[in-house]
Amino acid sequence: MTQHLGDPARHFFMTRSVARTMGLSLSEEMQTGNLAPESYARMVTHCRGCALVEACEKWLAEQVEVVTTPPPGCCNGEAFSQLRRPH
Repeated sequence: MTQHLGDPARHFFMTRSVARTMGLSLSEEMQTGNLAPESYARMVTHCRGCALVEACEKWLAEQVEVVTTPPPGCCNGEAFSQLRRPH
């Protein structure tokens, strides 16, 4: 059984949006060497396969400040949390 992956552009922006909501710039994380380009690509691919897209979009729409935790059940939650830790 093949897993359906969502639209790459949609999930690229969702991954970036969750990061920004958590006070992270994935571009800056790559520039400083804290995030490898391959890891960023894997994050987007994981997002593309996530079953919680609508819940994530709702969560993103509800955020008004920087938060310290990713949306509940986020498939990239651990990666986001690691990037938030002091380097």
